[in-house]
Amino acid sequence: MEAEKGIKTETRRRWKGEGGFTLVELLVVLEILGVLVAIVAANFTGLIGGSQTTAASAEVNIVQTAVDAKMADQSMATTTAITTATSDMTTAAGGFGLYPTYMRGTVSKGTYTVDTAGKVTQASTGY
Repeated sequence: MEAEKGIKTETRRRWKGEGGFTLVELLVVLEILGVLVAIVAANFTGLIGGSQTTAASAEVNIVQTAVDAKMADQSMATTTAITTATSDMTTAAGGFGLYPTYMRGTVSKGTYTVDTAGKVTQASTGY
């Protein structure tokens, strides 16, 4: 019992001697955290922009490959030009006519045109 009382007294003495953190120390820590958050947010935004560019580039390659496959499959040297940008991969309303044989989806994220030689051009990325 006497030892327990001595421990409590020693603990109280330690707590009274410590004053904790000052306001300046806390503000410095918050400032450092703010700078770190700003750096991370800037890098994250850059990653999103880069991934959207990569996705758009991949999609135009997919559409071009599908147009090439359709032209090869149907032994076409030229194709009907689609001069109005569209994301329609079906044959409706002047679409590409690539669904379901050459593409899985009926629409794409971006919009595309195609010339008579089969060259696909991306009009917008959809982002």
